[in-house]
Amino acid sequence: MKRMLMRAALSGTCVALALPPGLATADETGDLKAEIAAQRAQLEAQRLRLEALEKKLDATAAAQQAASQQAASQQAASQQAASQQGGSFKEVLSNMWLSAPPQTAAERLVAAANDVGSGITFQVTPADSVTLYGLLDITLSTISNSNAKGDRKTGYQVAWFSGDRWGITGKHALGPTLPDVIFKLESEFVLNTGEMDTPGVLFNRDAWIGFESEQLGKLTFGRQNALARDYSGIYGDPYGSAPVTLEEGGYTNTNNFKQLIYYAASATGTRIDNGVVWKKRWGPNWVTGLGYQFGNIAGDFSKGSTETAALGYNGGVFNVAGFYNHLNVNGLIHKAWSIGGNVTPIPLVRLNAGYYDYKSEQGHGVGDRKDHAYTVSAKFVPEGPWDYELGYQVIKAKNAGFNSGGNTLIPYQDASSVTLTGTGDKKTLYGSVFYHFDRRTEAYLAADYMKLKDGYHLSVTNGHDTQNEVAIGLRFRF
Repeated sequence: MKRMLMRAALSGTCVALALPPGLATADETGDLKAEIAAQRAQLEAQRLRLEALEKKLDATAAAQQAASQQAASQQAASQQAASQQGGSFKEVLSNMWLSAPPQTAAERLVAAANDVGSGITFQVTPADSVTLYGLLDITLSTISNSNAKGDRKTGYQVAWFSGDRWGITGKHALGPTLPDVIFKLESEFVLNTGEMDTPGVLFNRDAWIGFESEQLGKLTFGRQNALARDYSGIYGDPYGSAPVTLEEGGYTNTNNFKQLIYYAASATGTRIDNGVVWKKRWGPNWVTGLGYQFGNIAGDFSKGSTETAALGYNGGVFNVAGFYNHLNVNGLIHKAWSIGGNVTPIPLVRLNAGYYDYKSEQGHGVGDRKDHAYTVSAKFVPEGPWDYELGYQVIKAKNAGFNSGGNTLIPYQDASSVTLTGTGDKKTLYGSVFYHFDRRTEAYLAADYMKLKDGYHLSVTNGHDTQNEVAIGLRFRF
């Protein structure tokens, strides 16, 4: 095309300059030749410029096409990421609500029955993650000797095995050489009424922040479990974790065999306020723990404080743990220690046993209190959805102070105003059957029988020396 244009232009020039033959002079011939050369040079320049423009046009078109393709690629990537994110969220919801494969018998044998689910985790930034989780436990029970007449009470009660709760836990990565920042906020409520478990306290189970790394361990500050309950939980009853972990654990919730947890408590109950807790693994077997609760009392640093040291050994087939507690409750010293563990002699059976020793000062010259407690229990987990638990515990209280209602004080309660004491025993036999629908949902049948002897008195028996409880329940984790 370009050649045709040049030829047409050249022909037109020649025609325009053509003269009749024989009329041109030598000078005119030279001028014509010069003009032709000039026109040819001009045409060559135009050709070169045309080629340059065509190349520029091609380059511009190629750039526009590349930009368009890049934009389309970015849009497709964004759509794919959004699709993947939506799919991930759907998968999370699916994991949350749809049935999951049941745990194997071996997994259930070592797992804690009161563990919450894995929750829903949100990766806020590459360095930050937050998890929302919870547990629901509804219990319908019938209880004997529920008043002075000895009548039976039947209806909903506070959850038998686990406190109903929801919580938020999170982690922030400070960098490869620094520990992660961790936190936990956990609130307990009563499922059958919707009430707060502790009126006016939103995060009554946990409210702490801290650091965690393999080298440092886990260091937390705030309201959290009493350290001793986390370690003794592996033998206190058959429902806790078999090995000692860095996570919070403990005992069952509201029933007549819960009382052993009070020996593993603190100056403020089964949790500590104003606390500092450090836990660390040492290789594959050993786990240590130290805890301190500030009394926050002006002029007396130790009053209201709790000091705890704990040690655990995870041996796989057998696990052992123990603790030592030193408390100052209203100026009186309370001390306790415990040791116990569990063993899996055959694949389907876990056996647990433990001993607790408690001594406390008491006011008004009544002398010290001395308790001894023992527990044995077993967990049988055959293949399939069923598992079975059976336990027995004995509490022997010597010279234990009574409160104003004439009932035996639980361990670590303020005994400064005690004027009367008693010596007696509390014995409890209990058992349960669980049916696991999947990893998150299970139903249970549970029962216990409690016998009080001599000078051991509890308000729940309303003046009687025996009580039995039977309960059915449904539990769900998310």
